[in-house]
Amino acid sequence: MAIDLLSKADINDCSIECFHYQQMMELFFKHLLETKSQFGSYSKSHKLQKLLEEVVASTKFRTDKTKYFMALQVITVCAEEYRYNFLIDCEGYKQSVNICDNLLNELIEFDESTEIQADS
Repeated sequence: MAIDLLSKADINDCSIECFHYQQMMELFFKHLLETKSQFGSYSKSHKLQKLLEEVVASTKFRTDKTKYFMALQVITVCAEEYRYNFLIDCEGYKQSVNICDNLLNELIEFDESTEIQADS
């Protein structure tokens, strides 16, 4: 599944990539909350670690949240810094993406497996 097209693009400015990655994760969390939770709703938060908490609390998705909290926070802060044109720590962002890509794979598996169960 090619959910993150910009990760394969050659972009010299990591701020655009950071903002895109944060938006992609935020929308995917909200998609899961809308389609997999009992009430189909989500908060207005842009903080990825808070959205992960919501997904775990409101759906059947389970993971070791502590593995991802710091990386999600770095990506959230990076995107906020992009919005205000601050200097971004590209190396820290890239390390966080490597960690969060594992979470993204877990979320994709969860999304696909629960769709199959719903069709049965």
